[in-house]
Amino acid sequence: MHLGATAPTRPAPGRPTSPNRLDPPPGKPDNAAPLSAGGKSDVARNQAIDRHWSDKPSKSAAARPAARPFVRIRGRHAAMSRRQRWERQYVRSLVLCDLMAGTAAGAVTFGLRFGDEVTTYNRAYVGLSVLLPLLLLAVLAVSRAYERRYLFVGTDEYQRVLRGGVGLIAGVALVSYALDLDLARSYVLAALPTAIVSSIVLRFALRKRLHLARARGESLRRVILVGHELSVIGMSRQLRRERYHGLEVVGACLPPGHDGVGVGGPQGLPVYGSFEDVAGAVEQADADTVVVLSCPELDGAALRRLAWRLERDEVDLVVASALVDVAGARTTIRPFDGLPMLHVEHPRLHGGSRLVKEVFDRIGALALLMIFGPLLLALALCVRCTSRGPVLFRQVRVGRDGRLFRIFKFRSMYVDAEARLAELRHLNENDGVLFKIRDDPRVTRVGRYLRRFSLDELPQLLNVALGQMSLVGPRPPLPSEVAAYADDVRRRLAVKPGMTGLWQVSGRSDLPWEEAVRLDLRYVENWTLSLDLVILLRTMTAVVRSSGAY
Repeated sequence: MHLGATAPTRPAPGRPTSPNRLDPPPGKPDNAAPLSAGGKSDVARNQAIDRHWSDKPSKSAAARPAARPFVRIRGRHAAMSRRQRWERQYVRSLVLCDLMAGTAAGAVTFGLRFGDEVTTYNRAYVGLSVLLPLLLLAVLAVSRAYERRYLFVGTDEYQRVLRGGVGLIAGVALVSYALDLDLARSYVLAALPTAIVSSIVLRFALRKRLHLARARGESLRRVILVGHELSVIGMSRQLRRERYHGLEVVGACLPPGHDGVGVGGPQGLPVYGSFEDVAGAVEQADADTVVVLSCPELDGAALRRLAWRLERDEVDLVVASALVDVAGARTTIRPFDGLPMLHVEHPRLHGGSRLVKEVFDRIGALALLMIFGPLLLALALCVRCTSRGPVLFRQVRVGRDGRLFRIFKFRSMYVDAEARLAELRHLNENDGVLFKIRDDPRVTRVGRYLRRFSLDELPQLLNVALGQMSLVGPRPPLPSEVAAYADDVRRRLAVKPGMTGLWQVSGRSDLPWEEAVRLDLRYVENWTLSLDLVILLRTMTAVVRSSGAY
């Protein structure tokens, strides 16, 4: 059946079909089963849609202003029309940010290099400063930094900006050499990197604004999950927890014969029938994305037929892989006799990329030590003058490949903190091997402020400069914690521990132990230099929020 703008749709029994919401009319039973393709009631199909129906509007629908109705694009589903609108606005904002970055970099570099006076000598650089934002825009477009598949989440966007920037620098150097142009190297080496860094920072700020909007229920994709009950429950919980991905689960389709009681539950997730009812579920739930989870019933032929039914309204079809926390950069599709094979590359734990990370860590740590030097002295005086004991707290931690080292931190507890640990063990608020108490009586008054803004961890820059730690990596564990690790968790020790990481920027101590382990393992398996840069940027906002820091 065609689901386009002008095609008639099959209403669910007892409910009129509308573009936005389906409300049960009075006098109709609210336990009628969905109709089959032939128009008769099929008991074998899922009958939980009416049982779990909720009159409460979804967040994305409630967040839409009533005074600004959306315009449906001809031949496209209504939800797709809304999504296309905010995605176009986001891309236009990206273009504007890149133009601002190029303009600011050209103007600032020209002012610092030549001053505010235009002469015969620097007149050509005025033209270069004017052309710089256009050149940056063109290079980023060629690098596909505006394609929506790489935007909104992940590090692909920043990787493409970096590649485009490096290509721009190389291109300018090649052209100046080939045409024997007398360009001031100081101008080129200052303006182009400044434009690239400014573009990344502005894009990061724009993405954070998008994530805040998604937390309010705006700019979300409306998703139908297709799969078995346990898979649907697990995926819906994960998407609800990581809302910044922008996927709002609005319904599910289960195998024939499942009643969907577990899926509905207290959250009231509607179940729209079986696998044959996916296209109708998209229309009824006003969805724009279908996520198919791993299940044996949906083979290649079934997925192909489903794609044909969804393509008319350009509804996205996403097939979830059974691989756990494997980034897209490590997977490639390789055809074999007409069959697409998913090839998974091994994580990059050694080699040239790790050497680049080592150099980046050492230089970055030394630079930060010089920048934060006055702050470190001030914090040392505060610790020394407010409580008895040493300024620095030294503790044995486990590093890469199980090597032991002493970590440096500003002392935030009283000197007898270790001796009092046993009497407070029963107050542990963490569900894993970590020991965390929100109001720990062993923490000093100054220590609470140090921990709240993570200032007590600044001396770990010494560990990074000595090569014992990294700027970004898993949390450095205690030997007692490592002794309690399961075999899978020991994978965290394959890389150096870091001052910050995915665990720290995703909630720190507020996260359950299993989630913290999953984030650390994800970093170990999918490390890239661009991911490190993103985590460092997210660390700034995490420190300001100070959530989970205690």
